[in-house]
Amino acid sequence: MTELYAPVEPYARGMLDVGDGNHVYWEECGNPEGKPALVVHGGPGSGCRPGMRRLFDPERYRIVLFDQRGCGRSTPHASDPATDMRHNTTAHLIADMERLRERLSIDRWLLYGGSWGSTLILAYAQTHPERVSEIVIPAVTTTRRCEVDWLYRGAGRFFPEAWDRFLAGAPGVPADGEGVVAAYARLTEDPDPAVRAKATADWCAWEDAVLLIETKGVTTPYTGRADLAKLALVRICARYFGHGAWLEEGALLRDAGRLAGIPGVLIHGRIDMAAPVDTAWALAKAWPGAELTVVEDAGHMGSDVTLDLILQALDRFAGAR
Repeated sequence: MTELYAPVEPYARGMLDVGDGNHVYWEECGNPEGKPALVVHGGPGSGCRPGMRRLFDPERYRIVLFDQRGCGRSTPHASDPATDMRHNTTAHLIADMERLRERLSIDRWLLYGGSWGSTLILAYAQTHPERVSEIVIPAVTTTRRCEVDWLYRGAGRFFPEAWDRFLAGAPGVPADGEGVVAAYARLTEDPDPAVRAKATADWCAWEDAVLLIETKGVTTPYTGRADLAKLALVRICARYFGHGAWLEEGALLRDAGRLAGIPGVLIHGRIDMAAPVDTAWALAKAWPGAELTVVEDAGHMGSDVTLDLILQALDRFAGAR
């Protein structure tokens, strides 16, 4: 069994005013004089978790975590239907990360995160490459519309029973599923709390179905979350994915050359049904100096081998400045 570092508690935390009425929760753990590293959580809208701290050697890393707009401990929370989502886009999150870096007086930091977190990492790093020392990504995504279409339509070929239930949750969407994400985005904005709750439950059930090969049905990573956390997660996910994360299609792969000189470690499961490995392969080819390891028996949630590779990469970069 892979050994994580011992649990640590934050030595500093706060709420960063990022404008538009939003305040972003942040915390620091480990060594205040250590190598700065930022954890970029997935979702979008899942929030950071205490266990993420344990990937880093607390004696060598200054570990920074934050909850992206609208989720976790950040305010206002997307579970509240009154929360205005107009100021919650990828560009806003990139700006928030820069404000946080400046607030903490960090010159450059290592970026760690997977799934949606990898999209945000790549978007930030291509915008501010001079502020990034290294990148470690398990479960690569770039949130292209074709990737979103796979997860919320194409994967239905492998899970037809769950797909039919997911499709039925969005009345009016044609049988081929075209527009299903946009339909769920509308449902999460419905004034009726029962409509929002059902859409949230249906979305989470589909996400869990796609992970069924990995979880064997023993755990439900999406359905098992607290109610308010689920409401925020699905509302944010449907909004971001319905807009292709406000990124030009393929831009993160096209502009991966901007990452030249930034060491990168990419780790991806061969049997990742949520985010097929071809995106990781394409990124590794487009990013000069990136290292890709495909883990044969892992999916989107990773495995013990995945975790070993993450820890090895973070330990390797701990001494670099």
